[in-house]
Amino acid sequence: MPRKSNRTTIREVAKATGLSPAAVSYALRGIQTSEETQERVRRAAEELGYEAHPIARALASGRSDMVGLLCGSLEDFWQQSLAVGIGRELLARDRYALILDAGGDPQRELDLARRLRDQRVDGIIVQPLDPSAPLWAELGQTLPVVSIGDALHGGRSKGEVVFDNRRGVTLALEHLHGLGHRRIAVLTSTRASTPDRPADVHVNSEAERLKADITVVTASQALEEATLVALDVLSADPRPTAVFCFSDSIAYGVYAATRELGLAVPGDVSVCGYDSHPMSALLTPPLTTVDWHIDGIVHSAVRVVVGAIEGKQRRRRIVCEPTLRYRSSTGPSAPHH
Repeated sequence: MPRKSNRTTIREVAKATGLSPAAVSYALRGIQTSEETQERVRRAAEELGYEAHPIARALASGRSDMVGLLCGSLEDFWQQSLAVGIGRELLARDRYALILDAGGDPQRELDLARRLRDQRVDGIIVQPLDPSAPLWAELGQTLPVVSIGDALHGGRSKGEVVFDNRRGVTLALEHLHGLGHRRIAVLTSTRASTPDRPADVHVNSEAERLKADITVVTASQALEEATLVALDVLSADPRPTAVFCFSDSIAYGVYAATRELGLAVPGDVSVCGYDSHPMSALLTPPLTTVDWHIDGIVHSAVRVVVGAIEGKQRRRRIVCEPTLRYRSSTGPSAPHH
């Protein structure tokens, strides 16, 4: 029998088989009916072109096959790459990513996390803006939550793919220090509402250890806003001899600012990034950056959340180790500085 252009209803399958809609529903789910009835109903459903509505199927099975992916800011190119990778990895496991963007706003992040829960996603992967928010522990009681980057408040997450930020910060600052830089600006997307992020804490301790003059400044990952902050930082007197950015996207704003001010990279100011976006190798000059090996992060986060959804896995903590990609955006501190 040819398929209908309109969606076939469960009542039509019931009419064709002489069963009640409830019995058809049970048979399609493989419960409370004989194998013979289940086979008869499946055959009739196929002939009629019946497809279970995804919402109804989710309610019946308790699974939506959707995993919420909550990004801190999709203006950050690295997070865009992360979202693409996680979406594809989930699809390879017959699941779908529902991707939401907090736009760098910690309050919006929490609102969106609640929406994902209310939409009955099977789990949430988050790269948190505010890992200290009590909401994460609350969510972790009702569905699997896996964090990328920072551990979440309350210890209720099913897993975390965390960065060894101490190592990453040390790699970058020791590299700059070894080139003779003692006056360094650090640009971070951390806000006053999300204090004591591990990476920022490490900057302060490394500044003391290296006896360097390090100034930490908040900068957006959006190019235009990052450029404005960088213009201000590089117009200071005395000017920093190096800028270390906690995302390559912020570093792109520093490049734009140097061009506007007529400064040479690395002749007048060295620039270092923190996530090794593929575009960073194409800049002039190519950007020195800390590489967190995004493919491994994607694979680990998806494996942990799917394992938690399927009840096959205990809580996991995976620590990502960085490497420094030394390129020509960093060089010796200029003598006249």
